[in-house]
Amino acid sequence: MWPEPITFVGLNARLEPLGQQHHDDLVEAVNDGDLWDHWYTAIPTPEGMAAEIDRRLGLQAKGSMLPFAVIALEGGLAGRAVGMTTYMNIDATNRRVEIGSTWYRRAVQRSPVNTECKRLLLSHAFEQLGCIAVEFRTHFFNHQSRRGIERLGAKLDGVLRNHQVNPHPAAAGSLRDTCVYSIIASEWPAVKAHLNHQMTKPRG
Repeated sequence: MWPEPITFVGLNARLEPLGQQHHDDLVEAVNDGDLWDHWYTAIPTPEGMAAEIDRRLGLQAKGSMLPFAVIALEGGLAGRAVGMTTYMNIDATNRRVEIGSTWYRRAVQRSPVNTECKRLLLSHAFEQLGCIAVEFRTHFFNHQSRRGIERLGAKLDGVLRNHQVNPHPAAAGSLRDTCVYSIIASEWPAVKAHLNHQMTKPRG
């Protein structure tokens, strides 16, 4: 399997292989802000959490995804799962991965957690897996996600127009335009320095 399951430990968060043992924490997390109630995202509902964990594990078994639970290490949520993230659309032949299907409970949004998780995943992708590029994709109207990806230092490759049918009940019949961003291997040293700096000056 490429990449193989692994646990990453930072100062603010730990990424560990996703499992059903994270279910209850993740249900509580997704209820913090009713995160599934955004028409331009695909975040599981509380009652759909077990099925979403199984779906991600099924994709892992097929070799196309490596899902993680995000565990907080600081504050009142220390030791609790506060979100999910993944390596997805894994292309071992061309040494490319996408970092995506990411969400965090509201209490840790705009905190160092996301920056640190991206820093850990990117570092492993470029320095251990030898990736030539890492992608990020998001809905054209998900402006919060787009700003977050751009703050990492990723560059917009383009917009896939009418890329997918939007399954969200609040957007029935609509089509998704997908913004595709990437960081390529030659850019990683500068992006790494930028993220290290960001970690010393977390957003307020």
